[in-house]
Amino acid sequence: MINVYESVDANKRKSTLVIAGFILFVTLAAYFISQGLAVYLGYESTGLEIAGLAFVISGVSSFISYYFSDRIILTLSGARPADKKTDFNFYTVAENLSLASGLPMPKLYVIDDTALNAFATGRDPAHAVIVATTGLLSTLNRTELEGVVGHELSHVANYDIRLMSIVTVLVGIITLMADWLLRASWYGNRGKSREKGNGAIFLVIGLVLAMLSPIIAKLIQLSISRRREFLADASSVKLTRQPSGLISALKKLGADLEPLEAANKATAHLYIVNPLKNRHDAIGWFSGLFNTHPQLTERIAALESMT
Repeated sequence: MINVYESVDANKRKSTLVIAGFILFVTLAAYFISQGLAVYLGYESTGLEIAGLAFVISGVSSFISYYFSDRIILTLSGARPADKKTDFNFYTVAENLSLASGLPMPKLYVIDDTALNAFATGRDPAHAVIVATTGLLSTLNRTELEGVVGHELSHVANYDIRLMSIVTVLVGIITLMADWLLRASWYGNRGKSREKGNGAIFLVIGLVLAMLSPIIAKLIQLSISRRREFLADASSVKLTRQPSGLISALKKLGADLEPLEAANKATAHLYIVNPLKNRHDAIGWFSGLFNTHPQLTERIAALESMT
């Protein structure tokens, strides 16, 4: 058994290590790809201007998505504002947990769908939104609902939306730079006279990383996403003091085989469980590398080990 406070701290440390490793990987990959591109195009470069251009392009698109994420996702999901009378448990549970956590009361929305799911969005605690389906609200008891809402509030408190937006920018930088180098190598023959010595080394390493780094970066991004789910689970237990509520809720969510019609691949990572119901747990660890969520069995086991 592990103390819930120790579990939260352990998950934070693991997240920090993964994020630090990701930043180091992006930095090294960006350096070698930019140097390879400079060699191929035949000019002297520190690589900063190429990385900077990729950062601007990726950053602007990601910032727009981040800043307007709540409105975009609510529109895509067809969610309606929660009503205090109709959705009494949802409203009062969120209100009580917000007071307990010291967070502003998030805006609450409901998706009219019998599938069981919920998610949080918004750029910071002051602009947070929690969304639940009617299926979830009608199926879970109050204790289970506290576990789910606590999980989503923990995403808000841990600034997971902001973190994943930053990670998306870094993945975008690598993907753009890799695409530029590969396109240059396919369609041009400039700079051939300089492809020798250190220049040749940079070009070879850059080309290899241009082919592999977008995939590696995406895998690390998914790993960070899965790690933050474990952290949100542990933080929910820390907030509600009742691991049994979230455990029972996750079991009910896992037993629900109905896909959520409002969800798509772009928004699936936001939900507490995969809303597309296309998990391939039986295939093994390799397929797990491409999942946005940890396996429910792993999450439940981690919760059951807490005291």
